[in-house]
This record gives sequence, C-alpha cells and structure tokens, in this order.
Amino acid sequence: MLWRRVLLSQHSKRPSGLDVTWTYLLSPSSDRKQEIRQHRFSAVAALPIIHHPAYSKPQLPDGHRFPMGVFQRVHDLLIEDQVIQASQVHVPAGIATDDQLHMVHDKDFVARFSNGTLSEAEVRRIGFGEVTRHPDLIERTKAEVAGTLLTAELALQHGLACNTAGGTHHAFPSFGSGFCILNDLAVTAEVLLHRNAVDRVLILDLDVHQGDGTAFIFQGRKDVFTLSMHAANNFPARKQNSTLDVPLPDGMEDDDYLR
Repeated sequence: MLWRRVLLSQHSKRPSGLDVTWTYLLSPSSDRKQEIRQHRFSAVAALPIIHHPAYSKPQLPDGHRFPMGVFQRVHDLLIEDQVIQASQVHVPAGIATDDQLHMVHDKDFVARFSNGTLSEAEVRRIGFGEVTRHPDLIERTKAEVAGTLLTAELALQHGLACNTAGGTHHAFPSFGSGFCILNDLAVTAEVLLHRNAVDRVLILDLDVHQGDGTAFIFQGRKDVFTLSMHAANNFPARKQNSTLDVPLPDGMEDDDYLR
C-alpha cells in the first residue's frame, strides 16, 4: 500500500507555531477517508485567514469585469461551508501607512491616489474608472496591502496563512495598471526585509498574467526572487524580466501544466 507523508514545518529562526505531520493513504478505505478529512480540517482549523470588510466595499458599475464582490463571498463561503471558523479570521488593525507604501511607491503617486486626484490617463490605465477616486476604493486598496502584510506576519508565526484578497502584481512604483494600484506583495516584502524579519523573499506568481509590476520593482535584487508562471501571449503585452519567467503556450492542458 502506498503512503504519502506531508510535513509542514518552519525555518529554525522563526517562532514555534504550526508543525503538523499528516500521513495518509492514497487509496483509503471509507473509514480512512473520514480520518483524512479530520486531519485536513484539524490543520485548516489552525490556519489564520485574513479578511477586511473593505475588500468588497467599493461599488463598481453594473457589468464591470472586475469581480469586486468575490472577496466577501470567499470569506462567507468558507464560514458557511464550515471550512473555517469565524475565530480564525483576522482583520488588519488599520490600513497601510504612507511610510510603508513609500518603500515601494513614489510619494507623489501615493499622495495623488490618496487625495483622489489621479489623472484621467492614470485612472484609465488602472481600469476602475471614476470609482478609482472614491474613498471606498482608496480605503480598500490600502486595506489590501495591510492584509497581505498581516498575512505574512502570521505566516511567520504559524507556518502558513491566507488572505482573501491581494496579489496586485501589475502595480508599478509610479502608476497602477490592470486593476492594481498599490503592489501589496512588494510592500510586504520590503517591510519584512526592513524589519530583518526575513533574509530573502520568494514571490511565486501563478496568475495567467505575468507579474510585471513586481518583476520591475525587484529587478536585479538579490534578496527578492520573483518567479512568474504565466500565459506567454496574454496581458501585459510588454513583459518585464522576473528573476525567473516561465511563459506558457496557448491551449496548455492540465497534465502538461502540472508536469
């Protein structure tokens, strides 16, 4: 009978937290399947989930292609389906500060976004239209950065943590693009490095689009490794150089992707 062992452990420098070993059959009996579910849910029960009510607060026009409501729905379904308990959900205490954002983004850009005074061209490149200047979207964007930072902090404590939003990898230092305004991944990496909480950071980006903003921000850096696996012929048209890019051809099926 074939067994698989999965070990979830932490770097020796980090505080003790989640350290779970699961051993389970690949072809289990019905009793064993129940035991597997119990193991999985006990591990998920220890998993911190980060969510902020502002994630889905902005109201976009009917028919807008960006699914703003999905973040709250993910949170609600996790609880409704009893995948997690409400006690596992952590809410960022505040939004990202200007000092944190300035580690990555130009001060002028941060100020104009915060004041709702981005130009029409800048707003058009982001893709949210006039809502980009609304206080709800400004709050949401900064709350998302704070959420990703809190996720990383809790992951260092517990071994793993998940955010219901985040991944704004098209945001550059001085402009936003593709529904991304502030780069939560880059800000979080810079904050943790500045605190000496980590020595190096790996950003693994598996979105269909290349993480061009993140790649640009950390180009040439030795302490941040950016890996982007994306569709070669999809947005953005002009790709940046990640530490490692894995462009995939159109029409790739699951088996080839997972190989």
